[in-house]
Amino acid sequence: MKKIIIALSILLFLGACSRCPADLPLIEGVPAIEPDYAGVTIPPAIAPLNFEYLGEEAARVYANGQIVRMRGNLAVFGRRQWKKLLSCDTISISVQVKKDGKWQAFDPFGIYVSNDAIDPYISYRLIPPGYQGWQQMGIYQRELASYRESTIMENSLTGGDCMNCHTPQWGDPDKFVFHVRAAFGGTILRDGDFIEKLNTKTDSTISALVYPFWHPTEDFVAFSTNKILQVFHAGDPNRIEVYDEASDVVVYDAAKHEVLWSPLTKSADYFETFPSFSPDGKWLYFCSAAAVSPMPDKFAQAKYGIYRIAFDAATRSFGDALETVFDAPAMGKSASFPRVSPDGKYLCFTLQEYGNFPIWHQDADLWILNLATGEAGPLEGINSDSVDSFHTWSSNSRWMVFSSRRDDGLYTKLYLGHIDENGQAAKPFLLPQKDPVNYYKKLIYSYNLPQFMNGKVVLNKRKLLNVIRNSGGTDIKPAE
Repeated sequence: MKKIIIALSILLFLGACSRCPADLPLIEGVPAIEPDYAGVTIPPAIAPLNFEYLGEEAARVYANGQIVRMRGNLAVFGRRQWKKLLSCDTISISVQVKKDGKWQAFDPFGIYVSNDAIDPYISYRLIPPGYQGWQQMGIYQRELASYRESTIMENSLTGGDCMNCHTPQWGDPDKFVFHVRAAFGGTILRDGDFIEKLNTKTDSTISALVYPFWHPTEDFVAFSTNKILQVFHAGDPNRIEVYDEASDVVVYDAAKHEVLWSPLTKSADYFETFPSFSPDGKWLYFCSAAAVSPMPDKFAQAKYGIYRIAFDAATRSFGDALETVFDAPAMGKSASFPRVSPDGKYLCFTLQEYGNFPIWHQDADLWILNLATGEAGPLEGINSDSVDSFHTWSSNSRWMVFSSRRDDGLYTKLYLGHIDENGQAAKPFLLPQKDPVNYYKKLIYSYNLPQFMNGKVVLNKRKLLNVIRNSGGTDIKPAE
């Protein structure tokens, strides 16, 4: 009923507007446009959602009764026009096409503007989907209210090394870690003007530290240590399998250069991975599966559940028991990437048939769990028929940025979706670009590890490069 009322309101509004032609013959249905922005919910500050009509006829577009500038069949919103449109609850879009010399109108559709703000920046990695090569890649940031993208770091400055896992401390652009591999290998920790290179492999850990997640207030970073391998499928839609032969979860104390763990997070009998702190810092969440071997023969038998253990930052101590948060193996499924919303109400994770690295798993969907009731289910409004995987909450818990292969099954792109106070998701929208069809068709990189940030990363790149290239790195050690 609500959708009918909204549709009637849009029709009445467009019919009453003096600038939008009324009484045109109607074409039943919503027009084919790219990106598909029909019915999406957007924040009150976002770059214009330019889109292209995909039909062959000449097209014109009206937004809230005002003509939109066209470049061919690409609707290009002016800056002032878009700002005015964002002040409305609904942006009513009418796409009209010229057939047989006469203009006709498709059914109008709405773009809904939420009152919930969104963090002003996101960061992400752009990487060719070449699986083992990284000749050209980098970590970038994007201002969401515009199309402005800027570089945080590119590997052309470091001899073509791989770099990954840029992770700010709960959205703080001045405090983050990321990894550099190969010749200048190490973990880079930046805290304001302080930049340090860490050598994170110890005699007591499986590998160097990976998959970071910051404590919300203290100088602790949760990591996992993994023996990661990959195989390629010859005739499987999942294409690539990334799996662990062993893995543990640890916590790094940045003030003391020490690594901490519990026997419950570091066991040879289990594969523990993908840690994340709760927003109050009192719980450490992670994924764990009963260890299986030999790998890769039995990778499909690795089924991960989500668990948590208490953590006391003041005493640097862990609780003495694990709590089961979501028993995915009991469903015959496997869970990855647990992330608690900053308001502490919900846990979002990826659910797939098996394994812990679902970015190539066609069945991977985002699920949400109510931490008060324990009820869990798929994010119906957000998921697609293809891969929907890594995700991050906004600081107010009302938005999510996530990676998806829904467009072509090959390249990951970033989508943003609204999550209301009841954990219900609206239809998400593709990260806007000035000329989105051409931009995404020509893009030969995948988006990776999106993170919200409450500001822009500003750093001394000369100083950062000097640390990466010339520092031998600081060794970390197990806590005594």
